[in-house]
Amino acid sequence: MKLFGLHWIDVSIIVAYIIVVLVIGKIFSHGVKGEKDFFLGGRSLGRWLQFFLSFGNMTDPGQATTTASSVYRQGAGGAWLALITLFLTPYYWFMNVWFRRVRLTTMADLFSDRFGSRFLSTMYAVTILIIAVVGVIAGGNVMALKTLQPLMVKDVAQYTPAEQQMVKDYHEFLELRAERQGATLPPAKEDRYATLRDYYQRGALQPYVTYLRPAIFYLVSTGLVAVFIMLGGLKASAVVDAIQAILVVLISVILIPFGLWKLGGVGGLHDKVPDVMFNLFGGDIASEYTWYSICALLLVQLLGIAGSQANMTISGSAKDEMAARLGAVTGGFGKRFVTIAWAYCGLIAFALFGPGIADPDQAWGLLTRELLPVGLIGIMITGILGGKIALLGAQSVVLSGLLVKNLYEPLLPGRSDKHYMVVARLAVPALLAAGVLVGLYLNSIIAILKFMIVLLLVWGVPITVLFLWRRITQTAVIVQVAATLTFIAVIPWIVPLVPSLARSETLTQMTRERVLEVSSVATAADVAAGRAARVGDTFTHTRRIEPVSLFFEEGVVRVDPKDPASPKTGKGLFRTEVYLLKVLGLDVAGFNSAQLLTTRYLVDALLPITLIFVVSLLTPRTEPDRVARFYARMKTPVAATPEEDAAVVAASYASPTRFDHLKLFPASDWEFTKWNRTDALGFAACCAVVGVVILVFKGVMALGS
Repeated sequence: MKLFGLHWIDVSIIVAYIIVVLVIGKIFSHGVKGEKDFFLGGRSLGRWLQFFLSFGNMTDPGQATTTASSVYRQGAGGAWLALITLFLTPYYWFMNVWFRRVRLTTMADLFSDRFGSRFLSTMYAVTILIIAVVGVIAGGNVMALKTLQPLMVKDVAQYTPAEQQMVKDYHEFLELRAERQGATLPPAKEDRYATLRDYYQRGALQPYVTYLRPAIFYLVSTGLVAVFIMLGGLKASAVVDAIQAILVVLISVILIPFGLWKLGGVGGLHDKVPDVMFNLFGGDIASEYTWYSICALLLVQLLGIAGSQANMTISGSAKDEMAARLGAVTGGFGKRFVTIAWAYCGLIAFALFGPGIADPDQAWGLLTRELLPVGLIGIMITGILGGKIALLGAQSVVLSGLLVKNLYEPLLPGRSDKHYMVVARLAVPALLAAGVLVGLYLNSIIAILKFMIVLLLVWGVPITVLFLWRRITQTAVIVQVAATLTFIAVIPWIVPLVPSLARSETLTQMTRERVLEVSSVATAADVAAGRAARVGDTFTHTRRIEPVSLFFEEGVVRVDPKDPASPKTGKGLFRTEVYLLKVLGLDVAGFNSAQLLTTRYLVDALLPITLIFVVSLLTPRTEPDRVARFYARMKTPVAATPEEDAAVVAASYASPTRFDHLKLFPASDWEFTKWNRTDALGFAACCAVVGVVILVFKGVMALGS
């Protein structure tokens, strides 16, 4: 018996998991006595719960979908979209201590405390709420939907005539694209290819028909998250994260043995996947991920990683500094290892399905449907759904804290703790509902992830500089945030919504198509097609690099795909950075994909960091006593109990210079401090594990070659 394409056993597993989650929420509801318990778990989470909370926040299974999709498109280098923070893990050893020592509830509190500015804290709360609704809640919805859609499909015998035609058009498109790679198509076929490509880029061509509709799925799944979090708060989320950690590891590796068995082992995988796709640093001429684009991505992540409100919530919930440190780095390294498994699954998808998946974001779901037996499909769906609960659960607590503590309480002060708790709980479904509405508009999870990476710069830059440089000013933060937000968020979002701009001949330009003669090592498929005599031989063939949109993230399509004369329109977010370089006279039409990506990230990184320093030096300093108290507290280690901690902080306030002997640059505005034994050993150990992860990644890619 099947229900919406799923076997009853799989449905039973999913229902059982939902019941367990709700029971956990109910159990922990009795321990939520006030805001501190709801938002920060009572600052009582030890090393294990910190690990699970960090791992769950960093490693939602939606990223498995993203990574597999990116690797399917780009080869192993595509994994850097998720793996790039590997190089930042040693930085976590220090950064998470900052967020524990600051002893605040929300990131917005940081600006009130450091600058005495309610305006800045309100500005942070409003912008982060919008960013998180778009990137985290809506993005999590889209990722889960794209993964689960291929698992809930109609039987072919139930297709309507229109659905039969869609599937037929999909296969025709694949045939024409393969033919076009090696030769110029006749005019009639070229026109037909252009029409089908428009449908393909819109996501209107699929090899199957799914039962799972976005609106219904978003409403049901986010409703479950809302009930769960309203009951148990952050500590319940941490416990579910512990269960989810086991599920994430399981679903990350379970596809690999089934996939390799079907392909005939690792040798079979290498026979069906071009060698360049196993290269960690690009290698393919069409890849976005080369050494220079990866360096640009790393710079953006380094400057932006501190900007997430989750840093304050997770580290602030730790019972001591070591729990915050170990939770962050162990959770981070746990993610790096499962990311390697996700990347391997992307290569297996390419080997099984070839380069013609209509929507690569669905590669993970297609693998699950193709490879896993009844029962394991239910576990996979549970893992994906549970990942959404873990991610959106923790994030909704974070956002609820911002809304209540930094927007609602200042407007309506003096109300009872019970009153604010009611508002905090009601904020959860409201925020999740906003994410549902945005999720109905967005489509590409890769585009969402790239957008979120640069959005972190808006507040990541001022927060990072705030911890390290006394000279930063409130005016500089306001100018930098407003300018950066406009440049990398507002303009990219508005341009596609204005028809006269989206359809502009200037803005719908493409890169120049290139036809190249390239050398490749023959696979079994090449031998079967007559391109080479033996597997392993080197042969030369024509490679056509199709044009890509210069200025729109998801490409350029016809307004009416049925009419070849219909005007072109941009799809997805507008790339302001690339347009700026064109205005400055650069020949961006000659850029390849990696150069376009590098351009975006370098401009996005350099703009805010330049603004924050220049404007700070041109504006008056913040009140010296306030600044001195802030850095005195930041240098004061967290004590074992709340009472002892209050006493040591009071001592630092009484003598703000008592830790100045620890400064690396005495009598300067820089707040870098000398390392102690714990700092040095922890950093060295983290760097060593980074090396191990890279060696493991390279070793896995080399297996069977």
